Formats: sequence, structure tokens, C-alpha cells
Amino acid sequence: MTHPAAAARPAGSVPERLIPRRAVASWVLYDLANTIFSMGVVSLYFSLYVRDEVGGQRADSTYGVITAISMGIIFIISPLLGAMTDRASRRMPFLIWTTVVCCACTALLARGSYIESAVLFVVGNAAYQAGLQFYDSLLPEVSNESNRGRISGIGVGIGYLGSYVAVGIGLMLGTKDKPLLFTIIAVAFLIFSIPCFIWVKERGNPNPRPIFGLQMLKESTAQTLRTLREGHKYPGLLRFLLGRIFYTDAINTVISYMSLYAVNVALANGGTEEAGAHTAQLVMMAAISFAILGGFVWGWLVDRIGPKRTLNIVLWLWIATLALAMAIGFFRLTVGWLYLVGALAGVAMGGVWSADRPYMLRLTPPDRVGEFYGLYGMVGRFSAVTGPLLWSIITFATVERGGMPELTGQAFALTSLLLMVVISYRILRPLTDSPRDWSALKQG
Repeated sequence: MTHPAAAARPAGSVPERLIPRRAVASWVLYDLANTIFSMGVVSLYFSLYVRDEVGGQRADSTYGVITAISMGIIFIISPLLGAMTDRASRRMPFLIWTTVVCCACTALLARGSYIESAVLFVVGNAAYQAGLQFYDSLLPEVSNESNRGRISGIGVGIGYLGSYVAVGIGLMLGTKDKPLLFTIIAVAFLIFSIPCFIWVKERGNPNPRPIFGLQMLKESTAQTLRTLREGHKYPGLLRFLLGRIFYTDAINTVISYMSLYAVNVALANGGTEEAGAHTAQLVMMAAISFAILGGFVWGWLVDRIGPKRTLNIVLWLWIATLALAMAIGFFRLTVGWLYLVGALAGVAMGGVWSADRPYMLRLTPPDRVGEFYGLYGMVGRFSAVTGPLLWSIITFATVERGGMPELTGQAFALTSLLLMVVISYRILRPLTDSPRDWSALKQG
């Protein structure tokens, strides 16, 4: 791994911080850990558990509602959590507690009633999403401006190895014993998280303030509202957040429904439901393999051409990927095309997160990282509410009410996601990602 402190500097310039390799490696490893949960629970096995409980016809709409409730909770509290971490002496305790809560809820999935499991998923997924927000805001602690894209890309690439772990667990154990499956995923998530908890050292907040109490709630809420009202003081912030709503809407929804879509493609081609679940796992493996490669390449590209141009290329790739996925559903293309979609989606996923995090840091004052990543998380969660809800509404109207085949209804839902990516590209076009002089902007 390239040492984060590398690079020759002009004489007289301020030297970059020396960041231990162990800290970088530990931060990257947490990306692998949380991907075990997102792939194993959100993308693969919980949606299959819901299908087992409610049947194929209701699976899409039911899973969409459960996911939307979970993301709605984190959407509401994201800005508050971000403001709390800006006031706290350190961010790491927040990451530790949300990880532990997520792992505990995951280990208990499918052990009680269906309703109990749905509630556990809602809480566990909300905790995972909150932890992701805290984790992203630690990027400045393990990188410098000159290597931020590369470190972010390494995190994405190594992180997707966690998807291999999640899929591998399912291939070894099978998908029938869901309680054991979820417990193993929870244990793996926790074990791979521990190095980050121990070795990522924060510079700390020199001016900590109380993080609990009514006064904190009032001050944090007022500050967030003031930031949104005075968005012009932070060039590009509001436009970026608006564009991010649309492209993350499409991406989060594709990730959530890829398994159900793969099952229906297999069924349309004469396969069984069990064969469809196996196909979903293999398609995910293809996506993961290309996401790992993509993470390293996109991270390098971010440092070479900047996060904005990189993200533009990634969005065009998403447009092509969703168009092909849509065609599979409408024209009943063979399962082989689904593997191509998985490969393209994997490359594109690696690109989004490699460019996305450094792009946000370009728009963020150093003393407001927690708050701004709260807003960043909030729009991501908003899209994760609206995406599954929109998918559910479309599939409900076309399949449950319109009588169309499930695969056709899903193809219509994919069409809406394609339009969202196009809209996001149009919104982001006028933006610039040039570094901001925050001291000058404050004085101005």
C-alpha cells in the first residue's frame, strides 16, 4: 500500500501529516467489514427471507416498505448525528456503538417471528447507515489532499472483498438456515471492525461541547437549518447534495433488489426458484469482482482528473448498465446478459464511492466535517427511502394491480432508476470541484 505521506513538496510548503500505514489499513478494513453486512443482509439474504415469508408476488413491495422505514429513521436523525460528532471530543465511540448495535440485531434475525425480524432489520440497518456516516467522516484522519482519492478507492476495492465473504458464507451454508446465516454475518462484521476501533487515531476536537441535552438539540438543529439557508456560502454544496439524491436513489435501489430481479430472470428462462437464488449469488460475485478492480482504478483516476470528472464518467456507465438491465426484463434476454449487467454495475459501484467521498470533502469546511457528512448522509438516506418506495409503487401497480409478470414490472421500475441517473447528471454538470479557500470564504 502506498504510504499516505508520500509525494515531494515544494520547498517552504507545509509538510503533510505522517499517517501510519496501520491506521490506513485499519480504516480500509472497516470498509470490508460493513460490506459484509450490506451485501449479506441488505442485498442478498434478508430480501430472500422476506420472499420466503410473504411470497414472490408481495416480496418487492413488502421489502421496499421495510427498507423505506429503516432509511426514513436515519434520514431524520443524520444531521443531528453529524452535529453531535462535531461537538464530541472524538467520532470513534459513535462508530463503535452503532457497529455493535447493528451486529446484535443482525445476529437475532429470523430467530423469532417475521414481525420481530422486520423490526430488528429496521434498527440494525439504521445503525449500519449511521455507522457509515461516522466512518466516512474519518477519511481526513487517514488521508491527505494529495492521496484522498487513492485512499478512498483502496477502501472501496478492499471493501468489496467483504462481499466475497458474505456470498461465500451463503454458498458454504446454503440459504435455507437463515438464522445461522445472519449470525455468521454479524460475527464477521464485528471481527473485521475491531482493528479500526483500535488503530485509527483521531486528532480530536480541541473545543468539545456537550453532545446530549435539549440545548444541544436546539443548537444543532438551528445550525443545520442555517447551513441549508446559507448554502451560497459553501460553493456547490446544495447542488451536489441535490444531484446525489438522484444517483444514490438509483444505486441503492438496484443493490437492494438485484437478488429478487435475478431470481425472476432465472424463472423467466425456465429455471427454478432455488436455481434463481444461486444465480443471484453468482451475479453478485461477478459484480463484486469488478467492483474491487474498479475501486482501485477509479481512486487513481480521482487523484489524476478530480472527483467531478470521474463521477461524470461513472454516471454515464450507470446509464448504460441500467439500460441493459431494463432490456433484460422487457425482452426476456437470457441469464448470461445478467452477468454482464453485474460486471458493469460492479465497476460503476466502485466508481461512485471512490469519487463521491473525496468530492464531498472538497465542498466541506474542515471544522464542519461531521455536520456536512450528516447532510451528505441525509440525502443518501432520503434517496434510500424514495427509491424502494418508488420501486414498490411501480411493481404494485404493474404486477399486483395490473397483472403483469413480475419481471416486466421490475423492468418498468428499472426505467425510473435510469431516468434518475440522467437527472442527476444534468444537475451536477455546472459544478466545479476545485479546492476551496475556506479562510478567504469565511472572511468574505
